[in-house]
Amino acid sequence: MPRNVYHEINLHMLWHTKDNARVLVDDVENRCHHDLKHRALQSPGVYVHAVDGIADHVHMAVSIRPTLLISEWIGQLKGASSFYINHEICNRKVLDWQTGYGVVSFGTKDLPCVIAYIKNQKRHHAPGQVYGRLERINPVELPSDGEKAR
Repeated sequence: MPRNVYHEINLHMLWHTKDNARVLVDDVENRCHHDLKHRALQSPGVYVHAVDGIADHVHMAVSIRPTLLISEWIGQLKGASSFYINHEICNRKVLDWQTGYGVVSFGTKDLPCVIAYIKNQKRHHAPGQVYGRLERINPVELPSDGEKAR
């Protein structure tokens, strides 16, 4: 990538454990979040702003370079983190991720709000005060070519 490319690519990412199993607790949660951050930082041009979640899912806020292939990268993070937890920490299959993920881009001015949202996951989820756009993993139905967006 040429040196004279300006970019501000901020992403909020989310993925769930398989069958929403509540396995991300205590040491498994801490080690998984640490491993995800460590692995993400091994990718050139990636800056991790926040990693947190609750017992059945993980949120990350990152800034990336424009040449990063998001789907491949998230797949690598998910696969490596489950391998690490299952083989290095627990010595048995504990963590498995669901297929898919959610990813939302956001402006740099929104970075403090997204970081605060991620760092306060347990507080948001306890009373059910979540921000739907940052919790979505299923695609939104878009209007067909002939229909107008409502």
